[in-house]
Amino acid sequence: MIRVLVAEDMHILREALVELLSLNDDIEVVAGVASGLEIVPAALECRPDVAVIDIDLPGMDGVAAAAELRRALPECAVLILTALTKPGVLRRALGARIAGFVPKDIRPAELAAAIRTVAAGERAVDPALALVALEAPESPLSQRETEVLRMSATGAQPAEIAERLFLTYGTVRNYLTSAVTKLGARNRVDAIRIATESGWI
Repeated sequence: MIRVLVAEDMHILREALVELLSLNDDIEVVAGVASGLEIVPAALECRPDVAVIDIDLPGMDGVAAAAELRRALPECAVLILTALTKPGVLRRALGARIAGFVPKDIRPAELAAAIRTVAAGERAVDPALALVALEAPESPLSQRETEVLRMSATGAQPAEIAERLFLTYGTVRNYLTSAVTKLGARNRVDAIRIATESGWI
């Protein structure tokens, strides 16, 4: 039996996924969550074999949540569902060593097959999505700049970011300034817009 966690913020879609997956004799949905922040706590509690995660989640996006899940529960394979085709987001997902990456309009039987594939330790990546990802330009931002800019995009102020990342206030300001410069942005808001549209945060 493959134990599955489903993360989807739209209630009706989450319920539909649970119902459809439950029709398979070898798949058991052990948890359903609505935000990226709920994924790791739920996974640590119910220990799924596979987490099916919508890429566009509130609180923490699916790729960031998947990376957190890999650190907290490395034995849980991650299968990302997406309706987004932003090349940078797809590249970030592949870079996070996610086991599977499939479009949201996938047929139920194909989704179940993808779950079985990643549960067996293999990869299930939609070829069209992989091609979009490979054609994407790489982010010019460092990992820390990306992290700081992503937190800034949620409304966090430099002092709060510094506290959460155990950095000094000045270091956070330097990362933000560097990100603005590298992206050729007018200011921090413009940098967030550019990075978001490119799928880099």
